Amino acid sequence: QVQLVESGGGLVQPGGSLRLSCAASGIIFRVYGMGWYRQAPGQQRELVAVITSGGSVNYADSVKDRFTISRDNAKSTVTLQMNSLKPEDTAVYYCYARANREYWGQGTQVTVSS
Repeated sequence: QVQLVESGGGLVQPGGSLRLSCAASGIIFRVYGMGWYRQAPGQQRELVAVITSGGSVNYADSVKDRFTISRDNAKSTVTLQMNSLKPEDTAVYYCYARANREYWGQGTQVTVSS
């Protein structure tokens, strides 16, 4: 039974910060590439950040220098630290895992509004 469970979403003011976490179970976590996607109302789902099994990271241009993705293989978790948040960051954020198979979390809502 594979599970990816996101936490940390919520309401934050522009310029604020949030920390999203994803706890994985049922997979050999260290061999999976991990990522965060998001989907805003009326928009397609887009890649936000990825981290490979080896620890290499890549970001969407829209979040580069504001967001940081990291992983803790001992805890089977991946984290997205989001700073300097903007209203356009408002979306449902999804945790993603991929090796030979791929898995998705249920998503967590992030709302950036004054």
